[in-house]
Amino acid sequence: MSLDRLITYLERMQRAASEIGQFLLGIDQATFFKTVEKQRAIGMNLVLICEVAARIAEEYPEFVVDHPELPWHVMRDFRNRIVQGYLDIELPALWGLAHKSVPELLLQLDSVRHWRAEGE
Repeated sequence: MSLDRLITYLERMQRAASEIGQFLLGIDQATFFKTVEKQRAIGMNLVLICEVAARIAEEYPEFVVDHPELPWHVMRDFRNRIVQGYLDIELPALWGLAHKSVPELLLQLDSVRHWRAEGE
């Protein structure tokens, strides 16, 4: 598999995570629970992140092994949970992922980008 495709995948994950941050600007949990558009926008970006993570794991297993700091299993499990039962996704879980886990993921992806830039 091409290194360019891996980089594109990582950039897509980072872009989706950044969009989640933008969607969260200026809203609190109560507003999120009342705003279907925010829920869907954030949920869809989480699905995108998780789908890309699944593709990376499938196409670049060595990258997954080399970067255990990224929550590969969590993303895969969340993707499966959404795809197999979207109606069962609880809003507090979605809020928690978007509010806490996504900023952590952005930091981890940024670290991977710097690792790549250094050529290691």
